[in-house]
Amino acid sequence: MKITVAGVNKEVKDGLTIGELIQQENVETPEYVTVSVNEEFVDGQDRNEKSLKDGDVVEFLYFMGGGSHGFNR
Repeated sequence: MKITVAGVNKEVKDGLTIGELIQQENVETPEYVTVSVNEEFVDGQDRNEKSLKDGDVVEFLYFMGGGSHGFNR
């Protein structure tokens, strides 16, 4: 089946789960990545159960913390 991952069209096996895709894509620090499928966030607990479907659009989102240490106005 065909899906889009981070803007790139890919051919993957039918029934691929989000967890399997994360491993296949070698996602760095998977415990900190947020996944959206068709612009809907997927709960981290559901990654190994939720299967992707033909035409799905998947994005991996990393939320970075930061601050203004050393920032002068």
